Amino acid sequence: MISFECDYNNGAHPKVLQHLLETNEKQSLTYGFDEWSEAAKEKIRKACNAPDAKIWFLSGGTQTNATVIDGILDHYQAVITAETGHINVHEAGAIEFSGHRVIALPSHQGLMDAKELEAYMDWFVHDESTEHLAQPGMVYITYPSELGTIYHKDELEAIYQVCQKYDLKLYVDGARLGYGLHAEGADITLPWLAAHCDAFYIGGTKVGALCGEAVVFPRGNAPKHFFSIIKQHGALMAKGRLIGLQFDALFTDDLYFEISRHAIEMAMRMKAMFVEKGWELYLDSPTNQQFVILPNEVVARLEQQVQFTHWEPVGDSHFLCRFVTSWATSEEDLKTLKGIVDNA
Repeated sequence: MISFECDYNNGAHPKVLQHLLETNEKQSLTYGFDEWSEAAKEKIRKACNAPDAKIWFLSGGTQTNATVIDGILDHYQAVITAETGHINVHEAGAIEFSGHRVIALPSHQGLMDAKELEAYMDWFVHDESTEHLAQPGMVYITYPSELGTIYHKDELEAIYQVCQKYDLKLYVDGARLGYGLHAEGADITLPWLAAHCDAFYIGGTKVGALCGEAVVFPRGNAPKHFFSIIKQHGALMAKGRLIGLQFDALFTDDLYFEISRHAIEMAMRMKAMFVEKGWELYLDSPTNQQFVILPNEVVARLEQQVQFTHWEPVGDSHFLCRFVTSWATSEEDLKTLKGIVDNA
């Protein structure tokens, strides 16, 4: 059985594990004030071309989203996202649990449209009942999206301009950020992203780390007492070095970007297998997530040998399935998959 079910079902990249092992006998400060966390922060600042950035390492993606959103918003404010947005679908109401309404706008293959955001905000500010509504304070997007699609510069810049017009913070969930930055046709870089949002996080859990995410406030614009906010949300690790060490390794010699490119290469080769077989793609994803519409009988045969995500039924006879590559996908994995696909 081989797995293309998700991009966090392996442990960690060997260089990350090696760094953890090499430093295991050394003592350090706690809660992220250790020397390796500080080194990682400096490397991330350099990679983002954001010398004033404030950076924290949090335990996981849901904790990061809940902490950042609750930390930035006032208690009466809401966050706007596409209806397919992770916080609207896959986080068990974690945002609402902290008291913030999630306002869902239409999704276009996983992406938000700046014109629709503008239209919503224009309606909101001119509605005579505005004070009775949850007050929008933030726009949340994922890069890449939940469907493996990406924003381009003009699209993201248009969203950011709407945010600035209406005094909304733009927060980018980068759980798969490396895979988005190195997607085919991507024109967004890490420095460009840092200059066009108010906060974002660099995903480690899905891009080579055992666990952990790096939250970046690119202009030093973090909420007051953000350390305490992290702790209140249960996202602060006493052994903060565990995450800092991993990002120190990932941002040494461009490892984070190298392994992200590898995942994209594997995904494009996998997509070519599906196309050659004549299977219909749900959309043309340039990232490590590939969505394929398969006949039910093919799904039944494939699932005997391959793990993948059964996304949703398409009519009575087909199923939309997701296949995901990662930093750990090997040549042998693809060779095995091809043999299975050819005989499916």
